[in-house]
Amino acid sequence: MYTRILLIFFCFSLLCCREKFRNPHIEIQTRIGGIEIELFANKAPKTVAAFLSYIDSGYYRNATFYRVLNYDNQPSDVSKAELVQGGIYRKKNKPVVKGIEHETTKQTGISHKDGVISLARLEPGTGSTEFFICIGDQPGFDYGGINNPDRQGYAAFGRVVRGMNIVRTIYNRPEDDGYFDPPVYIFDIVRR
Repeated sequence: MYTRILLIFFCFSLLCCREKFRNPHIEIQTRIGGIEIELFANKAPKTVAAFLSYIDSGYYRNATFYRVLNYDNQPSDVSKAELVQGGIYRKKNKPVVKGIEHETTKQTGISHKDGVISLARLEPGTGSTEFFICIGDQPGFDYGGINNPDRQGYAAFGRVVRGMNIVRTIYNRPEDDGYFDPPVYIFDIVRR
């Protein structure tokens, strides 16, 4: 009887001590280590919902960080930016995914600060599975910023809460003309 009561108490304690987050958290799993990201579902609901659906669909299994922007690999006549970009761009047989309605930083209030994750895109509404993580503050990616000709900026939707050292390690990997050589493999992206 006493053992049973202790077992019930122990199980209840584990459930109560489990981490609870106000916002969804995901982990990008790489050989170098894990990157935990908090997603701001209350500020960027459409972007977060789409990103989580891609995770749940398994799109990011065997994906890569494939691109890097640093001060040395950009033309001298453009506004410089620092980031690492990842997604399914280099996967064979990648799914065709509809673009997400663009949620600007003016709408969400999420600025492109160090560690912020955002959607890569061409035109507004074309962002989908490709994302980037900011290295340092990147105000040119915000609404009205100079890093995008249409001045609509990019759709920021979360930030790194653990593993920024991993992001910086990836950022410093060998690259050739802005592309990692070799790419950094993402085993998977999972919910935490």
